[in-house]
Amino acid sequence: MAGESSGLLADRGADVAAGIDAAFDRLLAVPDDARARLYEAMRHAAIGGGKRLRPLLVQATCDLFNISRESALRVGLAVECIHVYSLVHDDLPAMDDDDLRRGKATVHIAFDEATAILAGDCLHDLAFEILSDETAHPDPFVRIELVRALALSSGPAGMAGGQMMDLEAENARFDLATVTRLQNLKTGALIAFCVEAAAIMARLPHEARTGLHGYARDIGLAFQIADDLLDVEGDAALAGKALGKDAAAGKETFVSLLGVDRAREQAHMLVDQAKAHLHGYGAEADLLRAIADYIVERDR
Repeated sequence: MAGESSGLLADRGADVAAGIDAAFDRLLAVPDDARARLYEAMRHAAIGGGKRLRPLLVQATCDLFNISRESALRVGLAVECIHVYSLVHDDLPAMDDDDLRRGKATVHIAFDEATAILAGDCLHDLAFEILSDETAHPDPFVRIELVRALALSSGPAGMAGGQMMDLEAENARFDLATVTRLQNLKTGALIAFCVEAAAIMARLPHEARTGLHGYARDIGLAFQIADDLLDVEGDAALAGKALGKDAAAGKETFVSLLGVDRAREQAHMLVDQAKAHLHGYGAEADLLRAIADYIVERDR
């Protein structure tokens, strides 16, 4: 069963990754004018590398409701635009000051800081251009709900708010509840959108979304605990980025607060809990279950 699960994840993951890369290649064709460097920087950030976990989550949740592959891909592409923009900005000297991302030079190193800022800005804008287009969903009311949900997940009540808390973590001692809140915003909000997006496209009543919300919340926290464990125990070559930076900056993490063994136990418990939230679904949720397992078993 585990082999079937990992095979499903590998096959569908490769399919989604190829679709995302092909879509970025089409959207970011380099123009023959003075904007060329900007497009090249966006392509450097967006094409190739990365787990494409968020678009895969969109696709996996869309499987539950027979939503078209084209709609799932477009929404997954929008999420990936937000994710990639956040990485470009996080890597800047004013933020995390990283030289390596996904195994290659970060955008501000490969190009320059000004170009990296503009590339991130444009990827952010592209996300909402994609969602507002009718190829994302034929119903304009669904499209505006998707736009609003992604905006909420990305802004001060979501990812950007969590990033601000992360910056403050260098100057404060955060307890477990605060670290959990930080990660629910910084990492969990965008993961939650990936699951919520399918429910929006399926026009699922809000009272019918409880299990999906629970699944998203639990895998979001499990993902971050696994990241914290990799930061301590992982291989930088496999990760494609520098490790150990949180400890060097004096930030509290799940691992620093719980210890390695307890943090790993907590991550596995969250994955089991996430899969339990899917009890009302059958084989159509197998990819979601496989993603939950992968989150704590990955090496990058």
